[in-house]
Parts: sequence; C-alpha cells; structure tokens
Amino acid sequence: MRVRRRWKVDLRGPDGKTGRPLTCGGDRVRQRKPGDDSRGEAFAARITRRKLLANASLGAGALVATDLGRVASAWGRHPGAAAYDAEIASAWFDLALELVRTTPGFSPPVASRAFGYAGTTLYEAIVPGIAGGRSLAGRLNGLDRAPQPAKGLHWPTVANSALAAILRSLFPTTSSENRTAIDELERRFHQEGSAVLPRGVHRHSAARGAAVAAHVFEWSRADGAHEAFRDNFPPYDRPVGPGLWVPTPPAFSPALQPYWDRNRAFVLAAPETCSPGPPPDYSEAPNSAFYAEANECYLASSSLTAEQEEIARFWADDPGQTATPPGHSISILTQVARRFDLPLDQAAEAYMKVGIAVADAFISCWHTKYRDNLLRPVTYIRDHIDSGWLPLLATPPFPEYTSGHSVQSGAAARVLTNLFGDQAFTDHTHDARGLEPRSFSSFTEAAQEAAISRLYGGIHFRAAIERGLEEGDCVGEAVSALH
Repeated sequence: MRVRRRWKVDLRGPDGKTGRPLTCGGDRVRQRKPGDDSRGEAFAARITRRKLLANASLGAGALVATDLGRVASAWGRHPGAAAYDAEIASAWFDLALELVRTTPGFSPPVASRAFGYAGTTLYEAIVPGIAGGRSLAGRLNGLDRAPQPAKGLHWPTVANSALAAILRSLFPTTSSENRTAIDELERRFHQEGSAVLPRGVHRHSAARGAAVAAHVFEWSRADGAHEAFRDNFPPYDRPVGPGLWVPTPPAFSPALQPYWDRNRAFVLAAPETCSPGPPPDYSEAPNSAFYAEANECYLASSSLTAEQEEIARFWADDPGQTATPPGHSISILTQVARRFDLPLDQAAEAYMKVGIAVADAFISCWHTKYRDNLLRPVTYIRDHIDSGWLPLLATPPFPEYTSGHSVQSGAAARVLTNLFGDQAFTDHTHDARGLEPRSFSSFTEAAQEAAISRLYGGIHFRAAIERGLEEGDCVGEAVSALH
C-alpha cells in the first residue's frame, strides 16, 4: 500500500483571495511565495525534506558542510525541528487514518484514543528540538518524563521512528497489508535520512523515536482502554424506564463502550469537567418542550433539501467506511499543515493538541451520554409521532445526549482556532469517496455544520447538538492551555 499526498486544500476567503496568515503557538505562519524563505532566521535556516533529497547525491559530508552548516549559524550546532517541513508527520497521520478505517474494532472512541497517543508521541519525541518547547511530562495525567535524548539528533528521523513504533503498538491486530504499509513508510523515510546523515546521528535519532514511543505506549496501557478494540460491547446492565435509551433499528446492537468515561483522560481532571447540565425534561405530552424537539427532528429529517442531505452524508463518517469523526478532524488538520507547509515543530504541536482534544472529547461525551441515558429520536418518534419513520442515517448504538459529533468537532475547532485563527478553508476529506468538498469561513463554522448534520440525519435532538458544541469547546480550551 503506497501512502501519498491525497488531500487538497483551498484556504481562500469569501472574496477568493488568500485568508489572513495562520498563527501557531503565538507565532505568525506566513504563506510563503516562491523564493521567499524569510520567516526570520527560522525560515532562512529551513531545510525541507525535499531539499535533503535533492542534496542526497552530494553525500553526507557535503550536506553537513553546506545546508547543515548554514542552519548551524542560526540554530546552534544542530538544527531544531523548525528547520524541517512536516511531511513525515502528515504522511504518518494519513496512514493512521487508513489504519482506523480498515482495522476491526476501531469505533469512534477507540479511534480518538489512538490519535491522542499518536499525537502525544510525535510531540514528546521531538520536544527537545523545539525552541522553548516543554515536555508534557507532569502535565498530562500520569505521564512521566521520557528518556533523555542524545545530542545532535535529526528530528525528522526521530519523528519517523516514533510514529512507526507507536502505530505498530496501537494497531497490533491490523491486517498484514497494513503492517506492510507501516514497514514501507518507515523504510522510505529511514532510507532518505540514512543517505544524507552521519551514521551516528541517524542511529541515535531512530533510537530516540523508538524509546519515546515505547514510553508513551507503556503509559497508555494503564488508562483503562488498553486494547479496547477487542470488545466494543462489554456486558452492561442497561437502566430501564421512560425516556431511557434502548437499542435501535436496524441492528438493535447493545451499548457501545458504556464505561468509556472511566478511562484516564489526557488533560481533563475528571470526566465531568466539561459536561453540561442534564437534557430537557422527558415528556410524552404533545405540548411539551421535549415533544417539540422530537417533532423538529422528525420534520427536518423527513423533508430534507438536497444540500441538507449532502451535509448529513458528508459528516456521517461511518466506522469501516471512513476514519470515523475524530479522523475527520485529523484530516482537516493535515490539509491545513500541507497548505501552509508547516514546519515540523508547529505540526507536532498541532497533531498533539487535536489528537488529545478528540480523545478527551469522547471521554467527556461518553460520561454525559451514560449519565443521562436518553433515548434516541428514532425510538421516541416511532412511539409517539410516526410508527413507520426511519432516519436518513442509521442510529449508532449508544445514548443520545450529548452528540459525539458535536463534542469532538467543537473540541477540534477550538484547538485549531486557537492555533491558527479564523481560516476560510475547503474540506476535501471525502474526495476519494466521491463526495463533493465543502467550504467554510472558519473551523467553528465547520464544527457547527458537523453538529447540525446529526439533526438532518435524524440522529440527535437539538439540545444534544447545541450543548455538545459547548461541551467540546470547553474540552478544546482545556487542551489549548498546554502552552
């Protein structure tokens, strides 16, 4: 399986012109023109992976004497992570999306966890090469300091080794084809580095990445969800009563991951930290507020416009067919990283924060879901409004309130906005599936559309959507506090 650049992105404003420059971690990320290498000394010293390849024929000695020598003048003896582009990181997260899509058991909560640990591994592996960077040890729940690195490392090689190792550990049951894809991608970047680097630098860099991946994976084993992909439906004594969740058509599956909120979060102090208040009071009376919400869902999903149906299907992100909703958030980040040619240090921070945001979003959301155990629209509407009604989309097997799409999209949008500002962009996540790309004026607008798509699909009531966005925003702010 070949991993290649698949995503295109168009970050233009409504007037067709390029939107205002991105900011990341407080630094402005300029959209560079051909020949413009002037992001202060950082961009003046920048070595891209393409430049390394172009110089491969010079041999390691010549490279060190030319490009690495120039970088040393601005960055000290060895270049930092900001001197390199982020294609290694983006290529590995492309592959992570494919692993989630094609590996059995990677439901949305399980997938979100994998993205959280992959992003943490990338950042923690290269943080010694980030100017002013700070380890996550002692700042993420239960994470101890990783082994100290050797000096003079090549940060793309560190990232390559770290991401290869953590994905092997997180996806032990993936197919032989996928295992081969991991091996091939690691070998490809390994060979590019070894062709131009002194042997000791390359060896120590690869060892650093593998050591950090092992450290993070060992930490992950104690979070309560180790190998959760093996059983998404553990025994669950479902509460029974008016207004409470019951399995839904067409599959009538049991509750998915009913204890997910007991898992250790990355940054949240407790699973209820961002959880909103209870849903609207349950009622079967036709003049009640609850009945009005159910009727709104029924009418909206029964008379969809062509665009509303398109929205519902674009954001469905069904497991097995796609990389699930948290994978959609990672896809948007990758498109941004490539469009703005982010340096490795900023991309590592972004993948870490978006990964942690979607992971903690599912812990928070699942706490709310199984705390209130509210029934789904399909149950209420068939019992009290239209016995023959079925929603556009199949209802997933867990309680209604709050909306998982809303919480994780809101969390990712808050992190992306805090990193890059309000950016107009076009989302090409589903181009390969034949779905038309969709354009937005900001990450927040995209999250709002992802959230309302569940009303159009007949999956959620409005309260679950709106309060879910608020819940996700709270999670995103908590993650953004990791300065």
